[in-house]
Amino acid sequence: MLGVGLFSLIYWCPPWPDAVDPLGEHFVLNKEAKGALAIFALAATWWVFEVVPIGITSLAIGTLQALFLIRSPSAAFKDFMDPSVLFIFGSIVIGMVFTKTGLTKRLAYKMLSIVGERTSMIYLGCFVMTAALAHFMAHTAVAATMFPLLMTIHSLYSEETGPTRFGKGLFIGMAYVAGAGSIITLLGAARGAVALGFYKDIMNVDISFFELSMYMFPIGWLMVFLLWGFFMILCRPEKSRIEGLKERAGRMYTELGAWSRSEIATVMLVLATILVIALKNFIPALSGLDKTGIMLCSTIAFFLLSILTLEDLEEIPWNIILLFAGAMSIGFCLWETGAAKWLAVNWLQLFKDAPGIVFVLGMAFFVMIMTNFIMNVAAIAISLPVALVIAPYLGVTGEVILFSSLVVAGMPFLLLVGAAPNAIAYSSKQFTTAEFVMYGVPASILLMLVTWLAVTVIWPLMGMQVSIPLS
Repeated sequence: MLGVGLFSLIYWCPPWPDAVDPLGEHFVLNKEAKGALAIFALAATWWVFEVVPIGITSLAIGTLQALFLIRSPSAAFKDFMDPSVLFIFGSIVIGMVFTKTGLTKRLAYKMLSIVGERTSMIYLGCFVMTAALAHFMAHTAVAATMFPLLMTIHSLYSEETGPTRFGKGLFIGMAYVAGAGSIITLLGAARGAVALGFYKDIMNVDISFFELSMYMFPIGWLMVFLLWGFFMILCRPEKSRIEGLKERAGRMYTELGAWSRSEIATVMLVLATILVIALKNFIPALSGLDKTGIMLCSTIAFFLLSILTLEDLEEIPWNIILLFAGAMSIGFCLWETGAAKWLAVNWLQLFKDAPGIVFVLGMAFFVMIMTNFIMNVAAIAISLPVALVIAPYLGVTGEVILFSSLVVAGMPFLLLVGAAPNAIAYSSKQFTTAEFVMYGVPASILLMLVTWLAVTVIWPLMGMQVSIPLS
């Protein structure tokens, strides 16, 4: 009823005033845009409190757009099969294959035999492995690959299927550090390449792959280790160590025997998929290939080689797929109706007379909140043009605006719809959506503090110009 009440209040209330940008352009919040905000409020409420399955909330998003004529049904429901949703589907299939072939157990037992029996080191080993993989492959695929491995580790920690503090820290932490690792290169997520191209169009400044990685590397890894400490405090494992785990893991790895044909084929297919997607950024001949198409080629190959069967297809967590389908639909709805632009202009106008650092952090805060609800690229795209107009008057460079936005856009810690790793982690059943929000609030505060540190200390020391003299 709270969700329905918020929808009704926003949709049927009198018109709201226009948003006016620094150049005097007016952004009207028309009936459709106000309707998008109403659906946004209802969906956020239902997702947080999980009054119905999260996938059903997503269906409500498309249904309300169609019934209230906010967007045409063909537009509202087309987004449910957006390429990004199918990319997540393909990533989840990779995780399933790793589990079915036994590769997950090989990886888990080998890692545990290296990191040992202390649960703090198991946390650290899992987080470092997740972040490192996110340098070279999409963080969605990383989460799908790590998920079954973490399930295996948790089964060795506790024989009970219910949630544990160790399980909460393990899975929520995996989702968080997947985002932290993905900001460091252009390979971890599409947001970096799109944002750099967008910045070049506006500012006519070309930022290279290696320049991005140079500035993002210390921030991403600082977040990884801070998040390790964060979960050691808030999700301190019930056991400080798992006695005999190292020897048991080594023995179980040996018992797996020689690699099977399915394991070898899976590794080759996954590596080929990752390699082709990565090379798209460097080889012009491959740039036209769509990453979703490449990902789905691996899905088709798994069935052609009989690694997966029809029964496996029916076990895919469609609740998670629907969650992201709805997230794409509401994201495009906010974007196309102009509601997101109206929000961005109103928010950034609050900081037009503020000190430069306050403006940068205000911009970063807006992107961080919005990227929990809509596509991170869209969150940057709606706010960056406005911010770049205001920035020179406050003595702030465009570069620091861009980089601080990319930092927070990669780490949506509040809602499951913010990033695919969040939703994949939810499949573990170790935490509720409300618990995810509860841990996400202090984690987001920590992220803002790190962003402030980057802008005021780390990036200036590395040579980035963050301020310009006011005329």
